Amino acid sequence: MSSAYLLFGRPGSGNYAVQIALEEIGARYEQIWVGKDAEAVEKFLTLNPTGRVPALRLPDGSVLSESAAILIHLSLAHPNAKLAPEPGSTAHARFLQWMVYLSANVYETALRYFYSNRYSTRGAADAEVIRAQAASDYLRQLELVSRQLSPYMLGGQYTLVDPYLHMLASWCPLQSQLLYEHFPSLGVHARLVAERPSVKKADADNAG
Repeated sequence: MSSAYLLFGRPGSGNYAVQIALEEIGARYEQIWVGKDAEAVEKFLTLNPTGRVPALRLPDGSVLSESAAILIHLSLAHPNAKLAPEPGSTAHARFLQWMVYLSANVYETALRYFYSNRYSTRGAADAEVIRAQAASDYLRQLELVSRQLSPYMLGGQYTLVDPYLHMLASWCPLQSQLLYEHFPSLGVHARLVAERPSVKKADADNAG
């Protein structure tokens, strides 16, 4: 059993995929919910200056943020869990490619959809058009990703790209049944990932 981690997050946020990773690894960890009141936010800023969740305190006391970076680090720090291909291999390069794609594109699109007023100096005046564009981008990006699934992102090997995709797809503004009708391979992926004990545990914890 590894040393303890501290996972800082909020229900339904990016900590979901990180918790799944910690469960898959079998690491000892404690999940700490970060409040949204001024005092809680101020305290969290001393830990993570970006103010964004998740953040993971590592066993050596240092703090890592950005969910994709955390997932990549955990896969490398716990190679026996086999949650990523062998570093240096072509498969690992593809693992990194999809981690970065999901983070830079799908995650960013989710932020534009849910926090549209932050993406214009006019705030709420432009929120509707920004949200509409984000919804369109979301489907386009998930359509691209769905073409790669067989049944996981890297073929037959389950890696930490998969819970990351599972989380991001679950945030899509299109109702899940319709989403899976449009992209059947994404529906197969969702069902496979949802059956894992690590995911069931994270689902229960994030439900409240």
